[in-house]
Amino acid sequence: MSRLRWILSRLRRTLWVRVSLYAVLGVVAAVAATLASWLPWPLPIYISAEAIDSLLNVIASSMLAVTTFSVTALTSAYGSATSNATPRATALLTEDEFIQSVLATFIGSFLFSVVGLVALRVSIYGPQGRALLFVTTVLVIVLIVLALLRWIHQLTKLGRVGDTLDRLEQATDRSIRARLDLPFLGGLPLPDDAPDGPAVLSDRVGYVQFIDTAALSKLCERHGLYLDILVLPGAFLYHGSPLAMIRDGSATEDIAAEIRDTFTVDSARSFDQDPRFGIIALTEVALRALSPAMNDPGTAIDVIGRQVRLLTLWAEGWHKAELQKAEYPRLRVPPLRYDDIFDDAFRLIARDAAGQIDVLTRVLKALDALTRTGPEAARQAAAAQLGIACARGLDGLPPPDQDRLRQVLNDLDGDQSAA
Repeated sequence: MSRLRWILSRLRRTLWVRVSLYAVLGVVAAVAATLASWLPWPLPIYISAEAIDSLLNVIASSMLAVTTFSVTALTSAYGSATSNATPRATALLTEDEFIQSVLATFIGSFLFSVVGLVALRVSIYGPQGRALLFVTTVLVIVLIVLALLRWIHQLTKLGRVGDTLDRLEQATDRSIRARLDLPFLGGLPLPDDAPDGPAVLSDRVGYVQFIDTAALSKLCERHGLYLDILVLPGAFLYHGSPLAMIRDGSATEDIAAEIRDTFTVDSARSFDQDPRFGIIALTEVALRALSPAMNDPGTAIDVIGRQVRLLTLWAEGWHKAELQKAEYPRLRVPPLRYDDIFDDAFRLIARDAAGQIDVLTRVLKALDALTRTGPEAARQAAAAQLGIACARGLDGLPPPDQDRLRQVLNDLDGDQSAA
């Protein structure tokens, strides 16, 4: 994906774009009815101005109230997701296409009715125009009813922990699948022993959100360069942090500036190219659930199951994805390491669950299953986290629970031996 397409996709997910589009369509629909006299056939109905006036008045007054209520409900959902799950999930609520479509329908309908009322009061519409406006009004009412029915269903779960977890898992799943399609962002794998060379340094401070490897590849072809990218989306940059290293060729300051421009840096992380961000956000939900203030082990156990699904997808898909042919052979990109991903998913949960045998047992069973999933590197990463979780449990549990933990470990060892 090019940087332009990424920016457009981000723009499309912003609330105001869809709302503005629907608002414009509402105004256009009301104004277009004034052109009804140009229709080549007469409409077979006669509608008085008073009849349409009353309908438009009802729509205008009700849609203003419904929009105000919906914004209030959405704000409440943001607060609920922030306090009960994680603040990182609020971006997924604001980018939800269904929520945007519903609000846009309400605002667009309100503007349609207001413009229609104004045009009706100044007698812009003739008999044909009033008939067409009536038909359009009926269609708008149908859209409003459908939107309201769907919105009521959505409000029953909006902002709840389960809904927030679903959104986080889906966003992480999309990010993982996108990375599996381009395992090294389209480039070649960067080896651990890559030689040093002249580096291009960051002139900004913030998180890497997006790397336009397509533009980088074209730049390298244009100037005869070979580049090693040193950071991945999700990395935090300081002023002077190395972004890329010139492996072959030389670059002027202008070329270095072009290279820097292919890295999008902002104040927050993004889910698009950063699978680890979704994993971390899910972990944050589990940590909050395990806190004394929440005391919700069921949510933590739910998160563990979701982490297992995501890591299974990653482990089983990554070693196959590594075999794909590189689209941009002039670029080398570091891999996402299994140790880092498993650490993001389980280390902190195991730490906070060390005193809760039920949650810790689920952590151990999850990690034990992952030690038999994917390539050897993934199994070793899972085994390392399993050892850490066991050590934390033996240190943090009371003696009766320690005996239960040892029994769980013996059962897991027996299952592995049988396998």
